[in-house]
Amino acid sequence: MALTATIFKAELTLSDMDRDYYATHNLTVALHPSETESRMMLRLLAFALNAHEDLTFCKGISNPEEPDLWQRNPDDTLAHWIELGMPDEKRLRKACGQAEQVTVYCYGPRAPQVWWQAMASKARRFDNLTIIHVSPESEAALEPMVERTMQLQCMIQDGQVWFGSTDRSEEMQLDTWYPAGA
Repeated sequence: MALTATIFKAELTLSDMDRDYYATHNLTVALHPSETESRMMLRLLAFALNAHEDLTFCKGISNPEEPDLWQRNPDDTLAHWIELGMPDEKRLRKACGQAEQVTVYCYGPRAPQVWWQAMASKARRFDNLTIIHVSPESEAALEPMVERTMQLQCMIQDGQVWFGSTDRSEEMQLDTWYPAGA
C-alpha cells in the first residue's frame, strides 16, 4: 500500500515592511511521505519571504518537473520559480530558462562545504538567480512549530526575518550567497 501525504493547515500572517506587503494567507500544505517536517516548514518560510497573491505551492517532491513554489503571470508564464535544496546545474539552467526570477533556499549541513563550492562558479552565468542559505539553527528552530493546524506569523524588516507560532518566535539566519552582496 502506498503512503499518502499528510495535510497541514496554516494561517500565515505576514508583515513584510521591506516590500510593504501585509496579508494573511490561509494555506494548505501537503507533507510528502519522504519529506521531513522541517523541510515542510522551510516551504512555509519560503512562501512568507516571497508572498504574493499568485504564489502557490507546487507538487515539488512528487513531480520533478515543478519547483516547490511558483508564481505565474496572468499570461501563465513563470514569474518566480522557488526551489528548496541543492539543485544541480541542469535544474538551475531549466529554472532560469523558464522563469523571470529563480530563488533557491539551500539548507542542510552539506550545503556550504559541498554543494556551494561546486555551484559557485556555475551560478555566475544566471543573472535571474538568487541563492539563500538557511542556517542549520534556523532550520532546527522551525520544526517545534509544526502542528496539524498552525497559526504562524512572519515579520520582515531591514532584512531581518522573524518567524513564529502562537507560543514561540525565532529570528531566521539567512545568508544570500548569490548574487554576492544582495
